[in-house]
Amino acid sequence: QVQLVESGGGLVQAGGSLRLSCAASGPTFDHNAMGWFRQVSGKEREFVAAISWNSDNKMYADSVKGRFTIERSTADKTAFLQMNRLKPEDTAVYYCAATMAWLATMNPVEYVYWGQGTQVAVSS
Repeated sequence: QVQLVESGGGLVQAGGSLRLSCAASGPTFDHNAMGWFRQVSGKEREFVAAISWNSDNKMYADSVKGRFTIERSTADKTAFLQMNRLKPEDTAVYYCAATMAWLATMNPVEYVYWGQGTQVAVSS
């Protein structure tokens, strides 16, 4: 069983940066692909970024490509989402998730473990 806890959200001005962290517990984190999703109230959860178990493969939504970077530290059992040049439209609750697979995927159905979410608000 993998448990995920996000942190690092907050309020930031447009153009600013935030770094989200996702601390994982459980024996299988080393071989789980990880992902970040976000959701605005009343809208569907959308894919943000994903990383394979060994960090060799990364995927990004077009809306964040070039601004966000996903990383992971297997030793620390932590995944990160570095968010730069934030825009008001990035405002959402951000969720960390883990799959049972090795490869990165943008399909939320393949993620079986989810964190509780952390709020990111970007003011204009």
